[in-house]
Amino acid sequence: MDVSPYYEKQVDCIHCKKKFNTTKIRTKMLKIASTDTDFRPVYENDVNGYFYNVFVCEHCGFAFTEDFSKYFMPGTSDVIEQQISNKWVHHDFSGKRSPEQALQAYQLGLVSGQIKKEKHVTLAGLAMRCAWIYRSLEQHDAERRFMRIARDQYVESFSTGDYANSGMTEVRVAYLTAELSRRLDDRETAIRYFSSVIEQQRTSNEAKIIDMAKDAWNEMRQVQ
Repeated sequence: MDVSPYYEKQVDCIHCKKKFNTTKIRTKMLKIASTDTDFRPVYENDVNGYFYNVFVCEHCGFAFTEDFSKYFMPGTSDVIEQQISNKWVHHDFSGKRSPEQALQAYQLGLVSGQIKKEKHVTLAGLAMRCAWIYRSLEQHDAERRFMRIARDQYVESFSTGDYANSGMTEVRVAYLTAELSRRLDDRETAIRYFSSVIEQQRTSNEAKIIDMAKDAWNEMRQVQ
């Protein structure tokens, strides 16, 4: 019997505390054909792993990922109630997601994270995945809009160091800032952050990322 790549998981909403079901992917079922220079995975089949990272509470509309902290600053729950929950029309995001449904989930996650004042690195990741989905849909203006949001959040994360304990490293944050800047035709910012990555080649163990930064930096130098 074929095993479905999808399975249901019960989640507790970190805002309203109610339980709801969300769909997850069995990671062993994911087959990556290639990876873009900003780490977007391109899958061999129509099972898209990152479509399911955002949990959307069907009860209150708050959307979050495993990267969100459970702490809410004083007053933020009231703002979430006013701006999200009071306007929420019951919607169940469980089951297989289309690109449009995944986008809706990510954009809800981005709004929820901004209101909650999540870390810059977390907001950057949400925006970047919106850009990835728009890229797959060949909606290039929307892709650029979300790449810019992601890049600006990575800049803030790099300068504040809020990527610490997030699974992201200084090298990776600098590289993504550079690569998104390159894709946005912001040559000056791209070169500055690629240089920051390359400067760490003796102390970092992320050799692949440093090599990618060198390749991109050399390519940019050749195109004056």
